This record gives sequence, C-alpha cells and structure tokens, in this order.
Amino acid sequence: MEFLLFLNSQEKEILQLVNRAGYTVEENTPLCLINKKFFGFLKKRQKKVVICTKNAMEFGGYNFQRNHEDNFQTGLMIRRALRHEAVHVAQECNNGNLLNLTKNKRKKISEQKINAYKGSSLLTGNEEKEYEAYLIEDQARQVISVLKKYCF
Repeated sequence: MEFLLFLNSQEKEILQLVNRAGYTVEENTPLCLINKKFFGFLKKRQKKVVICTKNAMEFGGYNFQRNHEDNFQTGLMIRRALRHEAVHVAQECNNGNLLNLTKNKRKKISEQKINAYKGSSLLTGNEEKEYEAYLIEDQARQVISVLKKYCF
C-alpha cells in the first residue's frame, strides 16, 4: 500500500490501533472516484477504512521523481485522512456515538476545513460526527487516545 510511505510513527500507531479494533484498510477503491477532493472514507458495515492515495497525490501535486520533502502536501493529506477516519472508528467503537470531547465543544474548525466539512457532512448526513473528526484530525495524540479509550 503506497500510503504507508507517507506515515510517521504516530500514524503508524494509529493504523495498528485501527487494525486491532477489527478494521481493515484499503487503498484507492472505487469509492475514491466519488470526488477527487476526498482522501478517505469509513465503510462502517464492512469495518473498512479507505485511503484515497491517488486523490491526495493529485491534490498535493505529488511527483515520484522528487524526494519526500518536496511532496509534503500529499503526505499531509494522507496522514490527515487516516487520523480523520480513525476518529470515526473510535466513534463506532463508542456504539456509534460522539466521543464527548467536552473541552472541545466550543472550539471551531479552521476556515480551510469548512468546505471539506460541508462536503463530508452532505455525504454522511451526520454533521456532529464530521465536526468532531475535523476538530481533532490534526492532533495525532488525541486520536490515539480516543482509539485506546473507546476501542480497547
């Protein structure tokens, strides 16, 4: 799986926790063709996380001839997608409920994520879960913490 090349130690731990929770990870499935601006999905019933590496590469301007540092944007999108979908895994481990991140209730997601949030909310139909995932997707330690708390 190509996306593994872009993970750092925290995302590798997140991936292990997702697997231990009973979820598999797939890459570049037909689901990724819905919209090139989507980099990940959770297939709840099948217990699968989908990472859309090709979409992230296209969005980030990935060039296989450049070194990894020149492809920072692609790696960022892939890591963020894994963390985001891992939050949804934790929500599913919590019987499909929110994670009750009370200290974050008043925080706002960044302006740059608003459009992504709106698109995800339209697709999933669950604004609160998407908001929660966008809220902590950049905080790898917190994602690890909620996975451990709710899945084990």
